[in-house]
Amino acid sequence: MGDVANSSVEFHPKPRQQREAPHAGGFGCTLAELRSLMELRGAEALQKVQETYGDVGGLCRRLKTSPTEGLADNTNDLEKRRQIYGQNFIPPKQPKTFLQLVWEALQDVTLIILEVAAIVSLGLSFYAPPGEESEDLLPADGVLIQGNDLKIDESSLTGESDHVRKSADKDPMLLSGTHVMEGSGRMVVTAVGVNSQTGIIFTLLGAGGEEEKKEKKGKQQDGAMESSQTKAKKQDGAVAMEMQPLKSAEGGETEEREKKKANVPKKEKSVLQGKLTKLAVQIGKAGLVMSAVTVIILALYFVIETFVVEGRAWLAECTPVYVQYFVKFFIIGVTVLVVAVPEGLPLAVTISLAYSVKKMMRDNNLVRHLDACETMGNATAICSDKTGTLTTNRMTVVQSYLGDTHYKEVPAPSALTPKILDLLVHAISINSAYTTKILPPEKEGALPRQVGNKTECALLGFVLDLKQDFQPVREQIPEDKLYKVYTFNSVRKSMSTVIRMPDSGFRLFSKGASEILLKKCTNILNSNGELRSFRPRDRDDMVQKIIEPMACDGLRTICIAYRDFSAAQEPDWDNENEVVGDLTCIAVVGIEDPVRPEVPEAIRKCQRAGITVRMVTGDNINTARAIAAKCGIIQPGEDFLCLEGKEFNRRIRNEKGEIEQERLDKVWPKLRVLARSSPTDKHTLVKGIIDSNTGEQRQVVAVTGDGTNDGPALKKADVGFAMGIAGTDVAKEASDIILTDDNFTSIVKAVMWGRNVYDSISKFLQFQLTVNVVAVIVAFTGACITQDSPLKAVQMLWVNLIMDTFASLALATEPPTESLLLRKPYGRDKPLISRTMMKNILGHAAYQLTTIFTLLFVGELFFDIDSGRNAPLHSPPSEHYTIIFNTFVMMQLFNEINARKIHGERNVFHGIFGNPIFCTIVLGTFVIQIVIVQFGGKPFSCSPLSTEQWLWCLFVGVGELVWGQVIATIPTSQLKCLKEAGHGPGKDEMTDEELAEGEEEIDHAERELRRGQILWFRGLNRIQTQIRVVKAFRSSLYEGLEKPESKTSIHNFMATPEFLINDYTHNIPLIDDTDVDENEERLRAPPPPSPNQNNNAIDSGVYLTTRGTKSATSSVFSSRPGSPLHSVETSL
Repeated sequence: MGDVANSSVEFHPKPRQQREAPHAGGFGCTLAELRSLMELRGAEALQKVQETYGDVGGLCRRLKTSPTEGLADNTNDLEKRRQIYGQNFIPPKQPKTFLQLVWEALQDVTLIILEVAAIVSLGLSFYAPPGEESEDLLPADGVLIQGNDLKIDESSLTGESDHVRKSADKDPMLLSGTHVMEGSGRMVVTAVGVNSQTGIIFTLLGAGGEEEKKEKKGKQQDGAMESSQTKAKKQDGAVAMEMQPLKSAEGGETEEREKKKANVPKKEKSVLQGKLTKLAVQIGKAGLVMSAVTVIILALYFVIETFVVEGRAWLAECTPVYVQYFVKFFIIGVTVLVVAVPEGLPLAVTISLAYSVKKMMRDNNLVRHLDACETMGNATAICSDKTGTLTTNRMTVVQSYLGDTHYKEVPAPSALTPKILDLLVHAISINSAYTTKILPPEKEGALPRQVGNKTECALLGFVLDLKQDFQPVREQIPEDKLYKVYTFNSVRKSMSTVIRMPDSGFRLFSKGASEILLKKCTNILNSNGELRSFRPRDRDDMVQKIIEPMACDGLRTICIAYRDFSAAQEPDWDNENEVVGDLTCIAVVGIEDPVRPEVPEAIRKCQRAGITVRMVTGDNINTARAIAAKCGIIQPGEDFLCLEGKEFNRRIRNEKGEIEQERLDKVWPKLRVLARSSPTDKHTLVKGIIDSNTGEQRQVVAVTGDGTNDGPALKKADVGFAMGIAGTDVAKEASDIILTDDNFTSIVKAVMWGRNVYDSISKFLQFQLTVNVVAVIVAFTGACITQDSPLKAVQMLWVNLIMDTFASLALATEPPTESLLLRKPYGRDKPLISRTMMKNILGHAAYQLTTIFTLLFVGELFFDIDSGRNAPLHSPPSEHYTIIFNTFVMMQLFNEINARKIHGERNVFHGIFGNPIFCTIVLGTFVIQIVIVQFGGKPFSCSPLSTEQWLWCLFVGVGELVWGQVIATIPTSQLKCLKEAGHGPGKDEMTDEELAEGEEEIDHAERELRRGQILWFRGLNRIQTQIRVVKAFRSSLYEGLEKPESKTSIHNFMATPEFLINDYTHNIPLIDDTDVDENEERLRAPPPPSPNQNNNAIDSGVYLTTRGTKSATSSVFSSRPGSPLHSVETSL
């Protein structure tokens, strides 16, 4: 139990149980009862409390707690409750251990091949022949015992912007994670930790690992405990099914797949990883074939040459020598394989992503999932929030009407008469909550901090902009000296404060929505600060010339007025209509949440980069459209749609209220602004864009979100951005990247880094594949012709080190440039190796092969040295083969510079000094190469070279740069014979069934290797599912399944997709939308009856009624897709 107040919250938690038994520990409530109770709302929750416990007092008695004093400070009792009900703590997701990460890394296909090669080589080595605000937050779920004008902001949990009035006799249910905005109260805590509503969502998002522990413990319990455990699991399962976000009702199979996805951890690799895995497998296969052919040819050549041509007999005493030859051939084959297999690919990806993630942190992007960084490079659509992301989240006065003058910006204090200025400062300073204030910035250079009501902060900021100060006025007239205060609410749409004047008279200050307050004004201050009459036609003229232009600019207009009462004229202060009338207008101001100054340019960059930006906001359509125009999201003359949530739902749903993808496909391509939208509308939009097949390729969607109910949309998106400042913990948990500054420009930087990762991997691939082609051909051809590889095994490993580890570090750490945003997204089907890259790879490979083979066959003549060909088995290193090795390495070093450009650019040195890592690695490799050649000796099969020989090696290496310019002059379009490589996995590679059912569980790029495994695991999976369903029925899993009359859980909107849509007119208040409460509904058309009064869609004007009230029992035994039986079967 605890007291709930707007200034402080003191809780005495009563946590949950871990091992549930009926009335465990002598308490009169079980965990299952309390959890099911907290899922109810409003009248039904109250009815449940009365039916089960009599009243809240009865609930307190069952829980052995006092409604006034709470729990006694009894250590034993508290410990007992912790043992039975647990503690108020949501366990974080268990991080993977180092060994688990190592094990996962070892599953890589290329590494497996290398592991096998390493084991074989290691085995052969043993062969020895003989010789990481001002409102109060509720930390637990509970039932209100007593409250005083208590209002709760449940938007973080339900997505509803309206504050919900709570009372013990109407709606007593209080939920963890929500904020107390007004009033005070006392509650009894009924659910904490993972059993609270926020905890349940965290668990579904995979935050807590406790469910698995429960399952393991359950198996070790006795029969009675097992039964209660099963009920508890059933409870969790029911919640899990209810918490599924609204999906399109496209048929049972879709629902089944979506539910299965929600219960299976995501394993699908990113676009880049999928392409790389597929490419690595293809190259690995080719390398395996080449190495096998190499070994076979060498062995056959040796056997034929020795035993056929020379006619030698196999002598027993010569067996160790023959075995050594075969071991040598095998080592050469393994060397070819090691060089051919691009084991550097996983390393390059990891280095590039890790480097990017570290740098992105400086750009206010906290990356939670590595692959999200790369996926952003392929983004084609961004669905962004408005408040705080596109705007500053700081309400500001930008226009004003003072003294018969319309100011389009803040006027200079000298432009106003002292009387108007003094009245304005007093009216704003006094007629605002004294808890609302402007504080100095926390950091130098930052903006002043706004504390309290945002509209009042805007007005106080206006006072400061006029070079005045509100604090001295408040000190002169402290809060306890205020004579009478009429607080703001959505009915009166104004706030008024009365103070006593020194002459014993009274002065009333009032502020409110201009269309309301101007009707109560009979006078207005002119330019001299004198009163002049304000008649109805003057008001109409002012609305037409001042207020409507402000509204068209997306401004919220507020009127500030006053009225004086003499001491003899003291009115009846309880008669508000009489008191707040006959006012004198001081000013009308237009306030807005201004667009961040850097946002329009950032959106222009996105549009230029082929990314469509959409605004999804809960604000009204007029404000949203105006902000979108200022941001550049919508342009005059463009064909675009700006819709409210109500209209959006009407367009995408059929007569039964079901979402149809075909209807959605007609809306989303032109949609730019979705206003008055709920989090469910956002999820529907994101899912619809991702599932659409209208374009040439699937859209890659990034989404921003800050509320708990944004979790499903953030999860569904390819990349989910959570707000670091305004975001809830659940939103952050569901996201891939956290924007630490809540700024849209940080998303653009994420796009830039993502594209840079893609380009960095392409640069590395271009370099590595050139080395691969040359090294494999040289090793293979040389071995077949000369019975020995020109590049020895240890030299190959050094080359491998250069082209894998060092090159991946050098090329994967290139910083991004603005030029990355000048092209369209690559897309999922774009090949990793473009035709330009293929031209570079084959062109440079041709230069290097020509050089190597020239040196191999005529090099000894050119340098006048002994030939290294056909040397005996254990002969010392030759200068000939050392020159070949050194020249090969020099060509790789200079080709590494060429590899910095992959789009045919000529200036390969551009920006090279901006990457100190690259310069360090190239120079470091050169120094190490000198050491290896001059001092490596027999271990590296090297013989020291003379200065002249070194200069020739360098000369040939520098020739790579010249040859690169020659290649750049050849137009790629003329080379029709070149093929691209590294395509993304196509749909035709799998059957429709496999694409549908294995979409998340099995990586696209590995399907061709795992087709048999897929079928096997799928069959096994279905058998296990059927067994579980049978067990579920045996253990009474379906006891207490949700009955039709209990369909008012806050999650119902998620669980029941069949709705009817009824239109109604949605009024848009012009002042402080955040302060609207349920009283405003009286101003609107009455909604049709709905069993769920807290539906998210009510905000967007969509009234939803469930179709049919089929009993839960009959639904359970229905076998049609989408029935509870089907749902349980797939979610188990």
